[in-house]
Amino acid sequence: MKLGITGLSGAGKSTIFEALTQNVQEEGHKVENRIGTIEVPDSRVNVLSDMYKPVKTIFAKVEYYLPAIHTQKSEAKKEQNIWTPVRDCDALIHVVRNFSGYGLAAPTPYKDFLSLDQELILADLITVEKRIERVETDKKRGKKTDQEELTLLMTCLQNLEKEIPLRRIPETASEQVLRGFAFVSAKPALVLFNNNDDDAGFPEVQDIMTREECLVIRGKLEQELSRMAPEEAGDFLSEYGIKESARERVIKKSYELLGLVSFFTVGEDEVRAWTIKKETKALDAAEVIHSDIKKGFIRAEVVSYKDLMDAGTYQEARKRGTVRLEGKTYLVQDGDIINFRFNV
Repeated sequence: MKLGITGLSGAGKSTIFEALTQNVQEEGHKVENRIGTIEVPDSRVNVLSDMYKPVKTIFAKVEYYLPAIHTQKSEAKKEQNIWTPVRDCDALIHVVRNFSGYGLAAPTPYKDFLSLDQELILADLITVEKRIERVETDKKRGKKTDQEELTLLMTCLQNLEKEIPLRRIPETASEQVLRGFAFVSAKPALVLFNNNDDDAGFPEVQDIMTREECLVIRGKLEQELSRMAPEEAGDFLSEYGIKESARERVIKKSYELLGLVSFFTVGEDEVRAWTIKKETKALDAAEVIHSDIKKGFIRAEVVSYKDLMDAGTYQEARKRGTVRLEGKTYLVQDGDIINFRFNV
């Protein structure tokens, strides 16, 4: 999972990036793209590792990407190039300033969010208009054109001209014929309001909150927290009434936003978490591990994490009948522990 961090200049994108990744920027590297890969906290992996004592324990990973861009100063003609760095991200995190400070104007989170969203819309509008123009020109020249693509592009155009981001019409934006465009306004978005240290509440942006997935983060506070040793961090969390770190909350919300779940493979060699979309069939989950497992798929031996914990051991779960064999079309559930039987 790769998440691109975006926001207007001064929103605190670097602060948020460092709070989430503990990736501190070195002096003199202010214009470089930044990537931070972190493990997804999951207590189930820890428990399974204690149970099986494997050689390796591998958590799922999430990648945060902070492009070296300043969207507030962008010019319309440069929109496509500006957004190129985040086009391959699975989702976007929109950082919106909701903090005050010396020399800063009062925060305007509603206006800032709309401004950022309009930039995404404009970038896609330019892409769509250019493509429609090309298709229409080819049609006039007698070249064969894809009518399905043109119809879908026209639907996108109508929405974009009304300043509606394409994430509002996911059934259209996700069509196979349009995927190559990697529309930025079609990407799932998590709006992160970056607050002052003493403010844990949402700003007055009810209109945004009814349409978007939103979280509040006290950026500077969380940045300090990310730099602390675990024992110090515990006291810090208690002092400020923080139940979960920003990292945990953002990851959890990102999984919900993208419709992701985790399944596990276990054994003496390795305990590992795998990330898949909800409603993924066992056959496709097998391919996430290795294409050969999908090719030679026979059955999936499955036990839920809860049933394994209730039983205490895999052998006891077998006796209780909670270990079961599933076929190719079984829909993998969050927390499933799977042993794929295959023959290549």
